[in-house]
Formats: sequence, C-alpha cells, structure tokens
Amino acid sequence: MPFIHKSFHVNTKQKAFLFLIRQMGFDFKIAQSFISKGRLFCNGIVMNKAGGEIEGDCSLIVFSPITKGLNPIFTTDEFALFDKPSGLLVHPQNRHTPYSLTDEIKHHFSEDANLVHRIDQETSGLVLASRNKKSEIALKGLFENRLMQKEYIALVRGKLEKDLLINEPLLRKNDSSGIVKIMVKVHSDGKPSSTYIKPIKYFPNSDTTLISAYPRTGRQHQIRVHLFHVKHPIVGDPLYSMSEHLAIKFLDKELSIEERIKFSGAHRLMLHAKSLSFNYGNNFFIESKYNFEKECKETNVSRETR
Repeated sequence: MPFIHKSFHVNTKQKAFLFLIRQMGFDFKIAQSFISKGRLFCNGIVMNKAGGEIEGDCSLIVFSPITKGLNPIFTTDEFALFDKPSGLLVHPQNRHTPYSLTDEIKHHFSEDANLVHRIDQETSGLVLASRNKKSEIALKGLFENRLMQKEYIALVRGKLEKDLLINEPLLRKNDSSGIVKIMVKVHSDGKPSSTYIKPIKYFPNSDTTLISAYPRTGRQHQIRVHLFHVKHPIVGDPLYSMSEHLAIKFLDKELSIEERIKFSGAHRLMLHAKSLSFNYGNNFFIESKYNFEKECKETNVSRETR
C-alpha cells in the first residue's frame, strides 16, 4: 500500500507546520498541505488547523512508493519517460489506491520526481515525468504554452479517408439526465479545442481505421469526444462509443468484459500516446516502444452498436 503512517514523538509543544519544516525537511507548501488534508495525527487525533500545535506521539500519512518492475524507456538528469500500459492510473485517486505510475516515478528517482502531464487510465503510451522541482516547472510550462508536440494513434470505427481538422468547443457535461460529470460534450459554451486527424490504414474486415491524432489544445477527453463528434468513435471507448446507460454501468463497475467487447468493440480504449517532441536545452523526439498497430490488427472488433 503506497500510503503508510510514519510515526514519531514530539518532546516539546510547537507549531505543527514548523515541526514538519524543521524536523521532517518539508517545504512550507508541502507542510501546510499535509495539515490541511488531515494527514497529520497527534495522540490519535487529526491535526488539521493551520496554526495548531503538537506534542506527544504523532504520525504522518506519507506516500511510500512500490514497484512492479515498470522501467522508464528514456532518461536524462532532468526528466524521464515511461511507456504506460492501458489500465494503469498515472496518479493515485485516494489513499487506498494500491498502485499507480506515480509509484514507479518516485521509486526510480526521488520524492521530488513528479508527473508533468496526465493521460487517461485506459490510454496507453508515453508519460513524461520531471526529476526535480526546477524541471517540473519548466516542463509543465512547455505543455501550458503548447510547446510540446504530441502524437496519439487510435483505432476508430468506420472508414476515414481524408485528413480532418476538428475545431469544436468542449464542455464538461452537467445536466439532469443522471450522466456522470466526468463526461465531456461538444457545446458552443465550451472551451476552444482543436484536433488534427490523419488516417493511416483502413482495416476492411472490421470496418475500422488506424489514425494519428495531433491535439492542438489539451482538453479533457479531447481526442475521444472530437472523434465521437465526427462519427468515428474510438474502438473500446467505454464512455463515448456506447449508450449512456452502458457508460454508467461501466463507471459503476457493473459492465462485464464480454458486454464491453460486444458493445464498444474491445476490452480497452484503443488510444495510444505515441510520441512527444519538445525542446529542453536540446531537441527531443521520443517514441513509444509498444507495437500498438499490432494490437489493432489482432483486435476482433464487434459491429454491435447499442
């Protein structure tokens, strides 16, 4: 379990956040975060007051990374890239998340190593991590200023013959239909969003097309929603390639693998983060080592659409 209780004794009464800074080595921001999130305990009682004092037997809930053998595929002194498998969370959802990519990042490097961007749990492929606080700020800045070129590849329904530039604003769903709020839709009130799509190969036996996708903005579920909007949903998408009631059933963990394959076309979201291109002192172009096209060829896509 990545989160553990680290126990210690405080001999004299003192400000909690000062103890965490002076004795535990945390910076001010992290010390305050531990307190505000209720991760500091004193004599069995949660200490969550910013100016609170502690004395006696205390403990702190800290992240203790584990490894399952996932190694980075490219490293420098400043950053590293991992080839994430589909199904692996990049970051723990809560204290009870047993394992995520963050475990491997901190296991291989240090507590200061961090994700600089995220991809969906079901998306496979490249994830970039910083190895120190300075590179974290700089690399996040590249993403925020759109200086990071990203290429994804996906298997989509139907035959796509020409390049597409999809410029459609995206908005988080928030209606009364009962649909989950994590879903996104094309809507005039949404944020400007742009994705360039390029067909690579058509598979007539399954009536699917392997495509490249180049997001020019970084909205949540952007590629998935844009492809759904142009009637080429990604194979295996549990949210946008199936009906609303099946999507909710999936999120409630009530959808069987057999049902998912039947109605979405595959057991996983067929979307892969293929490459990253950026300048960080030098020009870097890094590609995933995973053979996603081979998986696409081997995917026996169902034609069910309910």
